[in-house]
Amino acid sequence: MSEYQYYEFIAVDRPLTTREQSELRSLSTRADITATSFVNTYEWGNFKGDPRKLMERYFDAHLYLTNWGTRDLVLRLPKRVLDPAVVAHYCIGDSASAWTSGEHLIIGLNREDEDGTDEWDIGGEGLLSSIIGVRASLAAGDLRLLYLAWLRCVQSLEVSDDAPEPPVPAGLATLDAPLTAAAEFLCIDRDLIAAAAVGSASASAAAAQPTAAQLRTWVTQLPTREKDIILSDLVTGHDTHLRAQLLRRYRDAHATEASTATTPRTAGQLLATADELRAERERSDAQQRERDRVRQERSAAAARQQHLDTLAVDQPAVWRQVDELIATKKPREYDSAVQLLVDLRDLTERDGGTAAFEHRLTLLRVNHARKPGLLQRLDLAGLFA
Repeated sequence: MSEYQYYEFIAVDRPLTTREQSELRSLSTRADITATSFVNTYEWGNFKGDPRKLMERYFDAHLYLTNWGTRDLVLRLPKRVLDPAVVAHYCIGDSASAWTSGEHLIIGLNREDEDGTDEWDIGGEGLLSSIIGVRASLAAGDLRLLYLAWLRCVQSLEVSDDAPEPPVPAGLATLDAPLTAAAEFLCIDRDLIAAAAVGSASASAAAAQPTAAQLRTWVTQLPTREKDIILSDLVTGHDTHLRAQLLRRYRDAHATEASTATTPRTAGQLLATADELRAERERSDAQQRERDRVRQERSAAAARQQHLDTLAVDQPAVWRQVDELIATKKPREYDSAVQLLVDLRDLTERDGGTAAFEHRLTLLRVNHARKPGLLQRLDLAGLFA
């Protein structure tokens, strides 16, 4: 396979009409097209469509993955649920950009392979479904994805070192599954995320997910006219983002300080902190690997001694087993016989009797001098006469 390209588009807010599906079919005869999705994989050739135009016209989410390192994640939301001016603070480079199209705001996140190496063990199936939850969270006022997008720009060196960070949302230290999947897909440095999380309030402090009781209390305090409008919108079902808008209103009404940092940090400071955290993590990982190695060696040594204790109970029987294995004249049995001889050597070195072992080994080599396969194995195991 010379290349791999995976395209997936999802329609969330409304299904595609039959006519729209036909329009999409004209772009690809092989794609899997439904009322809510468009999926295609290319191993040869290229997609004839323009993903940007497809997002503007048909879809709410798009994922693109290649084996040469390009990764795109694109989300579309109504401008009424996500202010373009807010997004502009975070999407400031090639790795994170945003544009408007009609009533929608579209966010494009990109990762290009910095190492220039191909990725062969990849597959796009299921990736977008694991990430798509970030769209609803973003519509409900959770801006963590936008901050991660800014970090992607920082990591790609698209932000000057002295540029201050945008507002830091709460909960960067506890990313949920969709945000984690998005960060992993875009290959955002986990140490850079950890550095940013130092200046992020806890998710609980920002009421990231209000309880049902908290929401009921808040709703009862809304003016009657507003509740009538909300119920009307709910019954007519024309606004698929009604819940997200209400959650955003709740968060705005119960806003806390978004950041624990007294002043915004710069991109350079975050990169430096990430380097320090990475060095500490690698040092800790190395120490843990060493502890694991020592533990494994001790465990193996204890198991070895227990094995030798078992052989020590009846050494003559072990020698008879060696003779029986050699008598088969089979290479695999030779290997087993040599391993038993190594065990006997180690046992005599531990408990005494090395001279007797060496004498018996000499006789064994003499008796089987015409078995070069066996002698070669004995030499490789260090069992010399």
